[in-house]
Amino acid sequence: MKKTKLAPIALFVYSRPDHLKRTVEALAANTLAAESELIIFSDGPKNDDVISRVEQVRLFIDKIKGFASIRTIKREKNMGLANSIITGVTQVINEYGKIIVLEDDLVTSKFFLDYMNDGLDLYENNREVSSINGFMHPLKVSSTPIPESYFLPHSDCLGWGTWKRVWDNFNSDACVLLKELKKRKLVDKFDFDSSYPYTRLLKQQIKGKVDSWAIRWYATNFLLDLKGLYPGKSLVQHIGFDSYGTHCGEFNNSDELFNSSLAESYNKIQKVAVKIDPVLYGYLRDYYKRIFSRRNAVIEFIFDIVRTILPKPILRFTRKIRVKRHHRS
Repeated sequence: MKKTKLAPIALFVYSRPDHLKRTVEALAANTLAAESELIIFSDGPKNDDVISRVEQVRLFIDKIKGFASIRTIKREKNMGLANSIITGVTQVINEYGKIIVLEDDLVTSKFFLDYMNDGLDLYENNREVSSINGFMHPLKVSSTPIPESYFLPHSDCLGWGTWKRVWDNFNSDACVLLKELKKRKLVDKFDFDSSYPYTRLLKQQIKGKVDSWAIRWYATNFLLDLKGLYPGKSLVQHIGFDSYGTHCGEFNNSDELFNSSLAESYNKIQKVAVKIDPVLYGYLRDYYKRIFSRRNAVIEFIFDIVRTILPKPILRFTRKIRVKRHHRS
């Protein structure tokens, strides 16, 4: 296993050259970019419609500069987002022991790599910590200041890092994960006190309606009672809800949910106790409750019923309408 001071960056790309350009430009502007190894996983085209865009992406990644080293892995066949990330993360983490993970629709603050590497170094040997996470929702807090960093019972997927000791526990079997959550009566807690429909997403994974590695990653670590470190101000911005998103549009109000502004400064992380911050947990729970109102729950329930009745061509058409409605470019 290679011993490196800085964690390697695994970047997963597919068919969005415009998004990718913004992602890479922001990443290359990071203060530690020139010292970091970049490993790019380019998934193969799923069908003829995306061949041209995949080729554009590959032409672009061949010209990337600004990092200590760049390695590209171009898949001949389409693996799908979940399999691509699971196999890619496993490959890199087995080689280096730690990893920073990004996808091709994430714009980072120039301090993202500082924060991620500082967090990975600080908590490397702490068995209570699952991951270092760079994204935070745009919380509006009026009374209590948000700390520089804090822990939540969560493992995110929008700009994150972890170690081999944690990734080795990853359980890809959604059925087993859901069964264990129910057995231990943890479903409500898993859903942030019933404020976010994570269990619904896990059920959709089981039914084959989504292909999400992230919900299984969160469930795995949640059942192990591990905590994720989060920043007070987001170092990642999601830009992928306007076009060609593989998993865009799964929930309503995604624009509001992920529309965080980027941190413009950074104070080096100081080690804090690995325990859930009850104030921040409450802020996030209340934020989710506002976003996922009862009205949205009813709408999603109706769509679930419709999906089981309508033929696939009509479903594809209705999904396009939903994405347009909720994620206008």
